[in-house]
Amino acid sequence: MVTVDAVWAALHEVPDPEIPVVSLVELGVVRNVAVDGDAVRVEFTPTFLGCPALTYMQAAMEEKLRSLGAEPQVAVVTDDSWSTDRITPEGREKLRAAGFAPPTPRAAGPPSLVHLQSRVHRCPYCGSTETRLDNIFGPTPCRSLRYCETCRQPFEQFKTV
Repeated sequence: MVTVDAVWAALHEVPDPEIPVVSLVELGVVRNVAVDGDAVRVEFTPTFLGCPALTYMQAAMEEKLRSLGAEPQVAVVTDDSWSTDRITPEGREKLRAAGFAPPTPRAAGPPSLVHLQSRVHRCPYCGSTETRLDNIFGPTPCRSLRYCETCRQPFEQFKTV
């Protein structure tokens, strides 16, 4: 019989298709798991609704659950949008270690334009805050391009969503 813990452990092994150093669980897109015998229902919210990897993520989770002997039902939930606050601490560290600057956690209160501020974002290579925004439009809608003045490395910064 499949357990909730076994399902979560299996989903922890499903990498994000764009940034495979983090799992879908660490990215925070998996919202809920329910097990009823061999039937497993997984609810997830993609990072954005127009995500071209949506079908791939569903199929990868279904395949992983079938390997457990489960009958998967993977549902996209759109009643609440995904937020970078859902990325786990482990996921943030894995992003940093892979050369991506993790998104800045949001503080309580009104939103601010963190991406346009200087000395807020740390370089994932040297840790310096002497970075600048080169282009707010990165390779995907959730990332921008920054440059470190200290180690002279370009890097991708996850936008705080």
